[in-house]
Formats: sequence, structure tokens, C-alpha cells
Amino acid sequence: MKKLIVLIASVTFLIAPLQKVKADEGMWFLMFIDKKIDDMQKKGLKLTAEEIYSINNSSLKDAIVQFGGGCTAEIISSTGLVLTNHHCGYGQIAELSTPENDHLTNGFWAADYSQELKPKNLKVRFFVRMDDVSKRILSQVNDEMTEDERMAAINREIAKIEQENNEGGKYVVSVRSFFEGNEYYYFVYQDFQDVRLVGTPPDMVGRFGGDTDNWEWPRHTGDFSLFRVYTDKNGNPADYSPENVPMKPKHHLPISLKGYEAGDFSMILGYPGRTNRWMPAGGVEQNINFAYPAWVEGSKLGMDVLKKYMDKEQKVRLDYASKYAGLANYWKNRGGMIEALKQHKTVDSKRKTEAEFQKWANQNPTRKAKYGDAVEIINNYYNKTNESARHNNYLMTILRSSTFAGLPANLGNALEQYANENEAKRAEMRPAIEDMINNVFEGAHLGLEEEVLAAQLNLYYTKAAKGGLAPYVKQIGDPTKGDFKSYVKTAFNNSIFIKKEELLNYLDNPVATKITNDELYKLSTDLMTRYRAETPEDKALKDSYSKAFRLLVEGLRESGLSPIEYPDANSTLRLTYGKVVDLPLGKGKVNDAKYNYYTTLKGTIAKHKAGDPEFDNPQRLIDLYNKKDYGQYADKNGELWVNFLTDHDITGGNSGSPVLNGNGELIGLAFDGNIEAMAGDVIFDPELQRTISVDARYILFIIDKYAGAKHIIDELTLVK
Repeated sequence: MKKLIVLIASVTFLIAPLQKVKADEGMWFLMFIDKKIDDMQKKGLKLTAEEIYSINNSSLKDAIVQFGGGCTAEIISSTGLVLTNHHCGYGQIAELSTPENDHLTNGFWAADYSQELKPKNLKVRFFVRMDDVSKRILSQVNDEMTEDERMAAINREIAKIEQENNEGGKYVVSVRSFFEGNEYYYFVYQDFQDVRLVGTPPDMVGRFGGDTDNWEWPRHTGDFSLFRVYTDKNGNPADYSPENVPMKPKHHLPISLKGYEAGDFSMILGYPGRTNRWMPAGGVEQNINFAYPAWVEGSKLGMDVLKKYMDKEQKVRLDYASKYAGLANYWKNRGGMIEALKQHKTVDSKRKTEAEFQKWANQNPTRKAKYGDAVEIINNYYNKTNESARHNNYLMTILRSSTFAGLPANLGNALEQYANENEAKRAEMRPAIEDMINNVFEGAHLGLEEEVLAAQLNLYYTKAAKGGLAPYVKQIGDPTKGDFKSYVKTAFNNSIFIKKEELLNYLDNPVATKITNDELYKLSTDLMTRYRAETPEDKALKDSYSKAFRLLVEGLRESGLSPIEYPDANSTLRLTYGKVVDLPLGKGKVNDAKYNYYTTLKGTIAKHKAGDPEFDNPQRLIDLYNKKDYGQYADKNGELWVNFLTDHDITGGNSGSPVLNGNGELIGLAFDGNIEAMAGDVIFDPELQRTISVDARYILFIIDKYAGAKHIIDELTLVK
């Protein structure tokens, strides 16, 4: 698609703050966007379907990338500049920071290509094309197959499809299941591994509001960071090399300085991670009462221990910043989900639909034979797995918060195998094992690790027993009634896994019993074995559930009892569209702007608390505010907009997604949702579903006026 630098006049409609509006539900595949294009154009889109998704010509999809496997980002210059959230680049920024050069705290702006910084492991993934292979794959299965036979047949066909489309390894091909195994599509991607940090605002801008404001409106957060994709001299993906050059992308997004008003059309392209809109009532009930409470409690415990040490030492704060942020995000998310799902009476609503489905299924013999037992089988599965769900979430939070819960088993298995190999094989294995060892000790703080592991084991032993504790954990915990402090301390004092030199020396003189007799190895192996455990009874229960759920979704679609037209999100590229819209008064907190769909720098400064790690603004930002030195980024009234609301249907993984106007120009960067619609992964709330984004003009203001990085601004295509 050609550069969009011509102004297109359009009528905008200002929606009064108290007016009720309904959001546009749906996360749509790009290959079917032509089915939605008329509706989008009626609402303000000026592009064609071909300009959004084209296989043969450049289009919007060529500027959208999956960032690091878990976020979205976009190309915003002809030299491969990548824009994503600050929290998406958080781990890489922390990794590249030291107490002496603390880019996380102070910010970082490369003056030229030579100063851009390469994190160890970061890639971006470009979407090339997709296609429907449902008929081909489902022709390989029949109703007489067991679930294992079914999956074996499907996987054989998937392997063929992936081989047919990867062009000799040039592309990554992924075949994914949708509608619980009722449809299949393949996706072709191209990965680029040389991605470098270009710029990031200081933490007090990028994470302004911290955990307190997370999921809340109004927000005042400059949640963005900049990276750049590099290629070899021929434009191909390549491992890092000083000889690599900035990418020349097929398309980059122009950035609008015109702004927007309430009611304006907007759309988001991105990689939403996971929704569960088709989840049965029993699954929602299990999450509310068993799974999510355990996740919340375990995450909070991990956060409390980490914060205790992070507050004491800057290096610890940097080394654990990413882990803490991940725990904190899901701690608040899952807690909010519990309350929102209860408030919406989601279980009751889904039970009602399932009762209607059962009535529909029983209306004729053919449907009854096919669908009649589905709901009963599903409910039986959840009734029998409630305690397992509670157990698994407590166990999962041990592994998420403690390095030494899982690492000794994974590293120990490699070391044990190393001891049993010949010299040639050891020489081949050694570099990778040395990297594993060095990576662990680069960011591990043993006092913190000892305390968090003991605390999490105490919680696990106390709360997860009904789900069947890991046997060795039970053996250790029974005599002390779940007090693991002394055991963990002794294990740490005597373990090879907390002594870097001993591990490296082991590679010269490997003795397998030194690993297998190590207490941390035995504990870790016990936890990991329990985490992966599946009895024959478990498997039979799971298989019957999988088939029943697949039939329930098929039947709900066939009967028309479900209004959902799209498959659940699963980290594949989707488009969602809607409009700029406020949050009805009385739902969000009092705002600093005239209308409750955007915030301004005035509100940012009003929240300022000197010395507060969540609300302390940089002095330079305060000075710019006092002088009203906003450059070309202010609105017509001289105000600088910071964050704004749209009614897009997004979820985790959409972080960093571009918010585009009807011309395909960037107006913002999605980074959060609102707590009023916290149940959005399970149910869509048409009244309150909101996406919170950083205004593109605020991003440009921080780069230009705050950081003085005008050379970055010069790269961009700005539309005035």
C-alpha cells in the first residue's frame, strides 16, 4: 500500500459522556476481512480489504509483527524501526541495564545505529499468509477413532502441510486448531533474529502508575519502547552481525498528528494471546472457585518476597524486574477476573445456554446420538478436576516465582546425560551447558531464591494437598507440618546448583551421582514430575472431555445458540475494529480532561508524588509541562493528550498493537484494558469493554521534546 500522507476529510461525531455505546465484538482473521469491509467502511474506514491484507502486494499486515513471542509491535519507518510497549521490551531493557548504565531507570536513546544495543534473545515474526485446511485435515479422521488416533492422523497431515509451505526452511509454518478442533488453518511466518534496542523512556514514564493504576482508568502512562530489525545485506533474516543493515520493510505505518475525537473509527491489528469465550459453565466455575484463587495467592506471595529484596538493592531490582512485573500483572488480572465473572453471573448464563443446547440436542434422534451426552461429560470432567486445578495453580506459581524450583531438574538432566556420554559427545554438549550455567548465575540472588522457594513450598503443602502433592514434597513436609525453611536452607548450602564454579568443574570431572543425590535436584525433579503427571484415569477423563467440548462447540454453532462468530484467540494475527469512546461516568475515576475518553499531561503531573516509585515524574517532564513546551504534539487547545480509550476487543498479546484510524495511520499504541471489563477473556461486555492506549502524539513528544532524539523523529512519516 502506498504511503498515506494525503489528508482525507471525514465527518466525526462527538459522543456525549453519558451516552451508552456498544462495542464491536470480534477478533477477525485477515483472510476473511472482505466479509467485514462494508461494515468497517460504513463506520469510517477509508481502505480496501486488499490494502489491509494482500498476499502479492504490500499491505498493512506487512507492518505488524509478533514481538518476542508474547506481544505485538509495528514497523514505523523505512529503516525497520519497531514500536512496541515499554512493558513488552521490559525484560530486554532490564537485561541490557547495569547499576552503572541503568537504562530501565534512566531511559536510553541511541544516537545512531552503532549505539543500538542487542539483547541476547529477541526476535520478531512477520505474517506472510494463511489458508483454510479444515477439509483436508478433517478428511483424515472419523468418529470411530480414539482421541490419540485422531491426533496422530491430524499431526501427520499437519507435518505434510508445514513441509509443503516452508519453502526449504525459509518460512515458519504453523497449523492451528480453531473452534476446539472443528476448523484448521495454516499460517506462514518469517522470523528475524537481529533486533536491537533503539530507545526507551525512563521507567517512571514507561510504567507511570505502576501496579496501582494497572487495569484502571484514567491512565497516564508512556508505555512504549523502540527497537530496530536488522537483516543481512540482501534483506534476509540473519543472526547478529556488525555487518547487518537496518531492514527495508514492505510497509511501515505513517503516524497521524491530527488526533481523533469520540466516535471516530479505529482498528487494531495484533496477536491476541488467549481467550476462552467458548469455555463451558463448569470451566468458568472451576476458575472462579479453584484455579484463579490459587493463582492470585501464589503470585502475591512471590511478589512480596521479590519486592522485599528488590527494594534493598538496585541490581536485584534490575535482575528481577521482568519476573516481578509478570507476577504482578496476572495477580491483578486473575483477582479482577474472579470478581467480574461473579458480577456478570457468567456461570448462570452459560448454564442456561447449555440447558437450551441440551433441549435442542434431544429434539431428534440424530442430534441426540451425536450431542446428547456432551454437557454431562463436560460437567463430570470439571467436577472431578476441581481440586487438581487448585493444586496445579499453586504448583505453577512455585515454578513462576522460583528459579530453583524448575532449574535443577532441567539443568541436572543435561548434566546427568553429559556424565554418561563419551568424550566426543561431551565436547558437543559442553558449550550449551556452559551457557545454561552462566545464564543462571548472571541474574540469580541466592538469598531471595532461598526465601521464595521455602515460602512457596509452605503455601503449596498447606493449600494444595487435596489435589495430590508431589510425593517428595509431602515426605519432606509431613514431619515439619509444612515448614520448609530449614530444609531449603540446608539444601541451598549443600547443593551444586547454587555454586557456579562447582558446576563448571563438574564438566571436567562428571559423576552422575553428584547430581542425582543433590537435594535441590531431587526436589526440583519431584516438582517437575508432578507438574507433568498424567495417570491413565486422568488421560481418559481428558480425552472424553476434549471430544465432548468439540461437539458442544460444533453443536452451538450448528444450532445458532451461540452468538459468537469467531474462534478464540490463540496468538494468531487478528483485526478488531470499533471507535474512540469514553467510559461512562461513574465507572472510571474522575478524569483531568474535558471528556472521559482521554487524559492529558495535566493529569500526569497532578498524580506526581516525589520519591514514590509508581508516581514520581522526571523533573524534565514537569519542566516541559510548566512551560507548556509541547511542540507540534499539542491539540488545538494547547493540551498534550497522554492516553485514550477505544472499544476494541483485545486481550493479552495485543500489548503493543497499533491503533489505526480510517486511513491506516497510527494514532496510538494499545497497552491495557479496564478493570470494569476484566472478564473480557471469557465474556464480551458490549457496554464497558475498553482498550487503553498511549496517544501517538505523546510518544512523539517524549522522543522529541523530552529525550531530544529528533533524529528518530526524522525517520518517521508524519501526517499533519
